[in-house]
Amino acid sequence: MTFIAEFVAFLIILAVLGRYVVPRIRGPLGERQQLIAKQVEDSDEAQKRLAEAERAYQNAVNEARTEAAQIREHAREEAQRTIDELRATAQEEHARIVARGDEQLASQRASLVRELRGEIGTLAVELSEKIVSERLAVEGQVSASVDAFLAGLESSDKAGPST
Repeated sequence: MTFIAEFVAFLIILAVLGRYVVPRIRGPLGERQQLIAKQVEDSDEAQKRLAEAERAYQNAVNEARTEAAQIREHAREEAQRTIDELRATAQEEHARIVARGDEQLASQRASLVRELRGEIGTLAVELSEKIVSERLAVEGQVSASVDAFLAGLESSDKAGPST
């Protein structure tokens, strides 16, 4: 009989525990489980937002790199265009300077030729005067005078074209 009494006492204790103690323990335990479940959901949501923010950051970085590369390329193209324009301008200026120099040389040459022709004319007149005034009697003197005249012309001719 003790077994039955002990069994009945055990069942009574279980009933009292089930009726009064377990509901009081289940309330806070349920609240804790809900709190833990909410924290897990919040953590999952935070991880999703973090992953999304990281993707947005990587996209922004990639866009910035692409834009920087485009800016560099545009700057290179602009620099090359400026160099080409300056080179063309310099070549045009070079051509103008060379043409102006050629014109000046041609003008100076023409001026020298005119000057030399005038001098040759003057020298011819002077030589003619000398020949007439000396009244050359000897044939050797005539050829010496002509040779001197020709030598003077050659020296004048050599001095003129070389400048």
